[in-house]
Amino acid sequence: MNFRNIDFSSSAVIIGLAVVVALIAVVIVVAVEMKKKRTARLRDQFGAEYDVAVTEAGSRKRAEEALNARVKRMHDLKIRDLTVAEQDRYVSEWSTVQSRFIDHPRGAVTEADELVNSLLITRGYPTGGFEQRASDISVHHSDLVGPYRLANSITVRAGRNEATTEEMRSAMIQYRTLFDALLGTTVSATAPQTTSVAQRIVA
Repeated sequence: MNFRNIDFSSSAVIIGLAVVVALIAVVIVVAVEMKKKRTARLRDQFGAEYDVAVTEAGSRKRAEEALNARVKRMHDLKIRDLTVAEQDRYVSEWSTVQSRFIDHPRGAVTEADELVNSLLITRGYPTGGFEQRASDISVHHSDLVGPYRLANSITVRAGRNEATTEEMRSAMIQYRTLFDALLGTTVSATAPQTTSVAQRIVA
């Protein structure tokens, strides 16, 4: 098209240009609104983990791409519910781990971490390092990722004999909360107490 032959003083041309500009403005507004909605949706789904992702990624765009990738990854996985027999077995195993806390707190938090990992694998979560597990969990249990990170960091420090008993007690509480969520129960987290084994077990 030869723009030199266009009469820009023509009312038809002016109206046409105005329509084009208006359409462009509408497209921009719609795109901005869609982006705001995607951001709001991700914020609602991931909560505090959204801000963690932004900090780690260095930009909101890269963070949202990473979070969307998490959602897609979990959508492609075959996560399943536990059978009643599996639930009973895991509850029994947790009770055994928790009962060891008083005499062997460092060993108990390590076993609690391993039991959570085992539960994840049984439900269909893939094996991987801690960050990958935390990333996978964040899709459906975003409110528990922070406590899971805290519990894991205490467990790592406990392995170096750097965690206090109270810190390890806190880690057990965080692990129990995540354990219950993954198990499909609604039992509240309970700290190990210096009472009888029967009283320390939370079914």
